[in-house]
Amino acid sequence: MSSAAQTPTRTLPEGRDLTLDLVRVACVVLVVFAHILFSGVGRNPDGSILIERTVEAQTWFDVASWIADIMPLFFVVGGFAAAVGWRSAEKRGQSESEFVRVRLARLARPALPLFVFFSVALGATRMLGIDPSLVDTVAIGVGSPLWFLAAYMLAQALAPRMMALHARYGRRVLAVLLGCALAVDLVRFLLVRDVFGVHSLAPDRYGVGEELFGIPNVLFVWLFCQQVGFFLFDGWFRRLRAWQLLALMAAGTAVAVGLVPVIGYSWNMLANQWPPTVPMALMAIVQAAGLTLLHRPLTALTRVRAVQAAMLLIGSRLMTVYLWHLPMVMVLIGIELLLPVPLPHPGGPVWWWTRVPFLLLVLAAVWLLSLPLARFEKVPPLTPVRSGAATPLGVALFIVAPLAITAYGLDFPLALLGAVCTALALWLTGGFARRGAAPAVDPAGRPG
Repeated sequence: MSSAAQTPTRTLPEGRDLTLDLVRVACVVLVVFAHILFSGVGRNPDGSILIERTVEAQTWFDVASWIADIMPLFFVVGGFAAAVGWRSAEKRGQSESEFVRVRLARLARPALPLFVFFSVALGATRMLGIDPSLVDTVAIGVGSPLWFLAAYMLAQALAPRMMALHARYGRRVLAVLLGCALAVDLVRFLLVRDVFGVHSLAPDRYGVGEELFGIPNVLFVWLFCQQVGFFLFDGWFRRLRAWQLLALMAAGTAVAVGLVPVIGYSWNMLANQWPPTVPMALMAIVQAAGLTLLHRPLTALTRVRAVQAAMLLIGSRLMTVYLWHLPMVMVLIGIELLLPVPLPHPGGPVWWWTRVPFLLLVLAAVWLLSLPLARFEKVPPLTPVRSGAATPLGVALFIVAPLAITAYGLDFPLALLGAVCTALALWLTGGFARRGAAPAVDPAGRPG
């Protein structure tokens, strides 16, 4: 991405749009900042540790979540990138299996050291006898973003097939995916929850909860968002006039808002993110239209040297930032608790004013951590697979632990499961680095 950002006219490959690199980086930074606002840690008057989700308690949070939840946009941008990548792969004669194995390596290689770290850390807390309730509270929080690994891997693995369907059936694919997502939501909310009375899962125990019946939408909703990205790649949104884009945004938001009381969705869009629901799919259209409206000023931003530097610095370590920012937030908060200085009370004026400096501190700390971890973001030349079933089996192995962790919360057994399954997925698909091998370079001009 560095060469593309510096000399776009000479190195930018066909179909690539630097504004989407900017959006991808901005989305990850926004996710980091949002998690910082959720991480309210202080001390009670008796000296005990206070842990709360500070921003979620604000009266304006539900409304803000409809604007700030940018995960649909992330999958839209991912769809655009997948379209660029697959078109380039086809021109080079690359097979679908090779395309998917590279995408798996890009996600699984950075995830492996994280799962190993979680396994060691949570195993140590067991041996040291640290308060299990405190460990559970922290672990569930730091494990919450891992759903993305499973959802994004599924979407990228199916991208070649979905692009073929897009080319043949166009908007009918969107209609089918949205209909399937709505059917899943109706079963989950109106039948399982309202008729059979199945309640939500407790955050610290295994069992059956109504959320489990929404897991098929990890496929339908995020594939819908990715499919919207294919329309962005085709130029469909660019062909609309400004008033049409605004009308599309208004209509999508109105339908999503109207469905909330009818089906019983949450007004909190983060609650609609896991398992994903139809409003998340509709917001993909809204955010894609908004991105198209903002394309010109965003393009101007990509020409600013400071923005290019940020795109290079964060973009080259994007998965490391996403995966490690919450553990780093917890480490820095732990250091704060050990220092002999008073902590700002979560939600108080001092706490709010210190959030942006704390964001910069977290990003700096993750950058330092990325120095030894950055090599995991580089994809080496992949060794040949052992059978035709290796790639789908590797994908299936990789997504198991993130789905289980998101459903039941991070604990030692699931962290260990993640480490083992991720290592097996990489072994099956040839994703481990060979000594002396140079990193592969994708068609977009960036490593891995």
